[in-house]
Amino acid sequence: MWLSPEFRAVERAREEEAERARREAETRPASPAQFFSGLDLGQAQDYSALAVVERIAEPDPERTGKFVHRFDVRHLHRWALGTPYPQVVADVGRWFAGAPLKGTQLAVDQTGVGRAVVDLFRASGVGAALCPLTITGGEGGSGGSVAKKNLVGALQVPLQTRRIRVPASLPLAGELAKELEAFRVKVTANRNEVFESWRERDHDDMVVALALALHLAQKPDFCFFIGYG
Repeated sequence: MWLSPEFRAVERAREEEAERARREAETRPASPAQFFSGLDLGQAQDYSALAVVERIAEPDPERTGKFVHRFDVRHLHRWALGTPYPQVVADVGRWFAGAPLKGTQLAVDQTGVGRAVVDLFRASGVGAALCPLTITGGEGGSGGSVAKKNLVGALQVPLQTRRIRVPASLPLAGELAKELEAFRVKVTANRNEVFESWRERDHDDMVVALALALHLAQKPDFCFFIGYG
């Protein structure tokens, strides 16, 4: 087909612009790392646990010009059984008093303990964007609640795609690995559906804390935050 010189010039300019945009996308630095945390508040016979993940954007090896998120676990903490909630609040407040966590998002599981403990965080002036969540059954969840199914998915998907890294040198890394293995078994046994036994028999406080952190990291606009402190 005959093409005029003018038309060929326009098409060549478009191709060059597209190629330039592609090269820029490949070399564009990833967005700054961000931190997201999850806090599982245990009751009388359960541990309380905190997990902090660093979300890092990196080039997608399968899609040119696209980015994916990797999640590195940076901090794990499990309090001794029976630790008073004011002590948990004080410890969290100390960790969020300065960089890199100050001002970052913290999901707090208020399912069993209620608003009273969350109010302790508010009164303490903790330097975090608090997102109190109640874990529910069903399919949905918004504002102050999250469906168990969605929380499971927030952990399951990056696990399956190998986008979660837990340094072996991290204290409690071995305990988290055991909890994650039990989590995989439960999900597989239930064909990836929501399982009612989750959290009912085994200690999985760190898995819950990690799932809360990952839920925030993948849907940072999900929560209605109650502000800092």
